[in-house]
Amino acid sequence: MDRRTFLKHAAVASVLPASRVFASAPPARARVVVVKTDDRAAGVAKAIELLGLPGFDGRDVFLKPNYNSADPTPGSTHPDVLSAMLAALKAKRAGPVTLGERSGMGDTRRVLRARGVLDIAAQSGAKVLVLDELPADGWQHVQPRSSHWERGFAVPSALVAAGAVVQTCCLKTHRYGGHFTLSLKNSVGLAAKYVPGDPYNYMHELHGSPDQRRMIAEINTAYAPALVVLDGVEAFVSGGPDTGEVAHAGVIVAGVDRVAVDAVGVALLRSLGTTPEVRRGAVFAQEQIARAAELGVGVGRPDQVELVTADRASAETAKRVRALLDQVPGAAG
Repeated sequence: MDRRTFLKHAAVASVLPASRVFASAPPARARVVVVKTDDRAAGVAKAIELLGLPGFDGRDVFLKPNYNSADPTPGSTHPDVLSAMLAALKAKRAGPVTLGERSGMGDTRRVLRARGVLDIAAQSGAKVLVLDELPADGWQHVQPRSSHWERGFAVPSALVAAGAVVQTCCLKTHRYGGHFTLSLKNSVGLAAKYVPGDPYNYMHELHGSPDQRRMIAEINTAYAPALVVLDGVEAFVSGGPDTGEVAHAGVIVAGVDRVAVDAVGVALLRSLGTTPEVRRGAVFAQEQIARAAELGVGVGRPDQVELVTADRASAETAKRVRALLDQVPGAAG
């Protein structure tokens, strides 16, 4: 099926303009904040402060949390993190906030209700957009260059139209082929499983492909975030994304560059002791990271990652992360 026939059959409203596909020359440098803490709310606030983001000046914001399932953190975004993110957006003078999510392991609306998201959003005045419930014209088709997706993929029109996109993810491994699920993998919850009017199952294609990790990276060309916060207070060092072996890392990470944030996340997982797949090779050789860097989603080398800290405990954690980022281990693991 050619692209024109596919779009007509799928009833997708429009194709994402090439100018809005964020694949370009990689940035020269990326700042990643590391805050050693067990207090999620305080850690999120401190990390965003250290990152030094400008205000949103009334721009509407699309917020993507991590509610792939109704499992507790690190299976899903902690309530304290979500509340802190919403408070930070308000403090940064954000306009209307839309929280958008598609759960992969459960009915999305039920998952959000079970995790208290609907109540937290209502208290802050944020709108909740259940992506599974979008009509056909609520999606836009994306076809990255040299894509491993047979037919491209679709993302919410609200994501594309947003004045700014913000996401928060967890620190964990992924036992279904992703190897790890951090900020790049969190973007899978923005892609359609089905577009109304078309029976094609995009997630079946993704999870059945030997190129799954490259395809994950390609979803990230659909948008560029203004902020990414990774909750690493607790982590899954094996298993995941819903349940797994839990380790305590006691860290909050923040940045704008998803490749840099995920590289730091992989280093943290390695510091805790993790799966052979996550330990194997150089951090920047991991397929999600390497493909995203190739597409210009983020930086491509460890020396382009600048770690920012404000206290001794955080600096010690950052020192361990730096050593693992710079390390070039053998293929065995």
